[in-house]
Amino acid sequence: MKGSSLQYLTKEGFRNVWVNRLMSLASVTVLMACLVIIGLGSMLYFNINALLSTVERQNVIMVYVDSSATEEQTAQLGDTIKALDNIAECTFVPKEDAFQEQLEKWGEDTAAIAEGLDENPLPDAYRVVVEDLSEFSTTVDKLNSLNYVDTVRENSDIADKLIDIRYAVTIAAAGIVGLLFLVSLFIISNTIRITMFSRRLEISIMKAVGATNWFIRWPFMIEGVVLGVISSLVSFAVLAGLYRGMVYVFGDLLAIFTPVSFLGYAGYIMLIFLGIGVFTGSFGSLISIGKYLKEQGSVVNED
Repeated sequence: MKGSSLQYLTKEGFRNVWVNRLMSLASVTVLMACLVIIGLGSMLYFNINALLSTVERQNVIMVYVDSSATEEQTAQLGDTIKALDNIAECTFVPKEDAFQEQLEKWGEDTAAIAEGLDENPLPDAYRVVVEDLSEFSTTVDKLNSLNYVDTVRENSDIADKLIDIRYAVTIAAAGIVGLLFLVSLFIISNTIRITMFSRRLEISIMKAVGATNWFIRWPFMIEGVVLGVISSLVSFAVLAGLYRGMVYVFGDLLAIFTPVSFLGYAGYIMLIFLGIGVFTGSFGSLISIGKYLKEQGSVVNED
């Protein structure tokens, strides 16, 4: 197509959005609903993921130092732990601090218990936090194999459950997004198909005078893209308002967990919305017009 033809057909695509404004409004509304649900699902996933990360950081491994180890050997053990893969944090816990913390937990019985002890029974230790829970067991095995390690206290059951929960949340979120994506594609396709049906005589005349399929497709594809972009922008604004409102309303119930900031994910969500809107608009239009031209050819039944 020549530049002038392309410019004309592009303008026709924008004009079609206004001429068929009721159908366009219906399409934008339904597609917006799908995108907002996708956005809310995404923000829910980000919050669950952040919550799981917080719980993961609390699932620490305690590495107790052998009582025969010297101060130098104890410090060397700490450096060795920090050098291992999959170690996010490694904090030294002196036995004096651990004993004092334990006495505070005992409360009123502290004095009686302390009097019965000749010396501090607790060893020095390292509090270790891993980066990736899927490598939890491997990391524990490495810690157990180090020199100057007496025992390693860990809870692999909780780690396995957290991994399962994260996996299930990821699969569920991907399934919901995929389903709503297909719904969005179906909506745009049918909207363009209805528009084509209302203009079947015009399409038939264009085919009769030798217009190529791409000449006919282009305005409808532009129309689909415009509807997708409008839906994306409106959906983003609606999602931002809804999320902030939900955080405000349920803020008291979320005292134990700080929800993730919408601004921190705004760029990603905007790109996702635009990507879904443009793709469903252009691809949905191509599917509809391609199927229509294949079925109808240049003959249109006026009945």
